[in-house]
Amino acid sequence: MPTELEELVEFLHHGNTQIRQVSAENLVPYSKTKPGLFKTGQLTPVKDLKLLIKDYAPIAKNALTILINISNDRDVLQNISNDDVFLESLLLRITNAKEPNANEIAMLLANMAKSDSIERILSLKRDVPLGLSTSNMAMDQLMDCFVKGAEGSYNPKADFDYLAYLFADLAKFPFGQTYFTTPQPYDSIHPLSKLTPFTTHSSPIRRRGVSSTHKNVSFSLPTHPALLSSSEINILPYILLPLAGGEEYTDEENDQLLEELQYLPSDKKRDAEPEILKTHLETLLLLTSTREGRDELRGKGAYLVVRECHVAVEDEGVREGCERLVQVLMRDEEGDVKGGHEGRMHALGGSRRAVGGGTAAAEGEAGRMVTQVDVKDDDDDEDDQVIEIF
Repeated sequence: MPTELEELVEFLHHGNTQIRQVSAENLVPYSKTKPGLFKTGQLTPVKDLKLLIKDYAPIAKNALTILINISNDRDVLQNISNDDVFLESLLLRITNAKEPNANEIAMLLANMAKSDSIERILSLKRDVPLGLSTSNMAMDQLMDCFVKGAEGSYNPKADFDYLAYLFADLAKFPFGQTYFTTPQPYDSIHPLSKLTPFTTHSSPIRRRGVSSTHKNVSFSLPTHPALLSSSEINILPYILLPLAGGEEYTDEENDQLLEELQYLPSDKKRDAEPEILKTHLETLLLLTSTREGRDELRGKGAYLVVRECHVAVEDEGVREGCERLVQVLMRDEEGDVKGGHEGRMHALGGSRRAVGGGTAAAEGEAGRMVTQVDVKDDDDDEDDQVIEIF
């Protein structure tokens, strides 16, 4: 005999719309507390939920919410991420300017990126969504959603913020790193240069995702010239600005800074989230992996910004990130006069750790797994961190 809950799950594919709606609505809480309920009968409930995203908007919203919450299960994740028909169904809806559940679809796509199979979206071709993009590449269309749709400007019911987490995971793949740093045929623009302005956006979700995308792309050494070139992506000012506050510099120091960081107003605030600051510092550290990168950071006053960040931010992880970076920037280079950099830079106070080869962690940073569960554990690994949704 099936339990009442199991019967409720079976109603997800009932022919009566009202019954489907009651079933989906009442099952949402159990997607948090009893996710195994949706794995019965060889994932039959998951198959039903994938069809329900085409249903009436309230039913589709509940179906998407359930899928978001249970997609951290490996079997469920594999099922939804490998389904080409389901992926096209999501893309068809998120690129529609009238889709009421576009944000939920963005969250689900971000979670689906935990599966390596989502890499195929980077080369996926589909019909051009009129009014959004002129490209037939799915990735270009999602980029246009994110950029044009910020703060409801494309779809009044969506901001597309969670696509930033999708981009962060895609940037872990070599193909993704190449995509973000290569001008696209339909607009001749580097995709990453479209994301860089959002490092100072009001949405912490956007800032987290974009900073992680920067970091993951920076693991690819061949991308560094384009990242640092002022005529290409020009990433440096967009990483340093969130690290900078309203500190006063001498005229001599201001001359060393990038133009975008000179004479900032006294009320300029650095990013308030330590995790984002740490990610930016790790990206800068990755960019010091080559002599050219180290010289570029030295010549653009990165040390001055990091010095003030170290003084102003009390978070231990941020301070350690500052110290690692300064160690690399102060290091003598082969062929240079010994101690030449110390004339302009001074070691920061606090503990020191050796930095091998001027690189950061050994692996890229992933986007976050989205869930409706109100859980936040600061000790969790960055790749599996749960983000609260209010």
